[in-house]
Amino acid sequence: MSEAGAGASTPLPAVARVALVTLRMLIGWHFLYEGYYKIVLPAWTSNGAPTGRWSAAGYLANAAGPFADAFQTVGQSSILPWIDMVVMVALVLVGLSLLLGFLTQTGCLGAMLLLGTFYMALIPLAGAPQAGSEGTYLIVNKTLIELAAVWVLFLFRTGHIAGLDVLLHARRGSGKKMPVISSSFSAAASPEQ
Repeated sequence: MSEAGAGASTPLPAVARVALVTLRMLIGWHFLYEGYYKIVLPAWTSNGAPTGRWSAAGYLANAAGPFADAFQTVGQSSILPWIDMVVMVALVLVGLSLLLGFLTQTGCLGAMLLLGTFYMALIPLAGAPQAGSEGTYLIVNKTLIELAAVWVLFLFRTGHIAGLDVLLHARRGSGKKMPVISSSFSAAASPEQ
């Protein structure tokens, strides 16, 4: 682990670095699992019957808050299968990014975009527990809390604390160039050798 995230004026204590990287990896695991689950396993009805592949249609149909009409319209549109695929792939890519600490800043931005969209589709304004919405309170729910946690990870640049970003940064800092596949193929195919 490096001493602190990039741009930090004072080094973070080791326990803080471990806590931030642990938080990043846990959130990464959550995203990766959600994406994997949606790709591999079918969706289920409330009485336990499989419904086929996962779709955002149900989530969008239950949209609430000031943007509900827009999300419900998207949920009934012809682009829904495309949106389903984008969400599933984005969840997996963001999950891998955060779990491995690879392109972490981009992964954090992707996570904040997804979480912000999920939150805006279902803003908890009722103020009382709602059936089927675990962890919901007036305005604050687990999606908003996870979004705030990812924002902290983004600000502390946790990829520069531990992860593959540390290796990429060290490689760039050493002046060594990353190998280019096309040049190694062209060198191998060169008749001059």
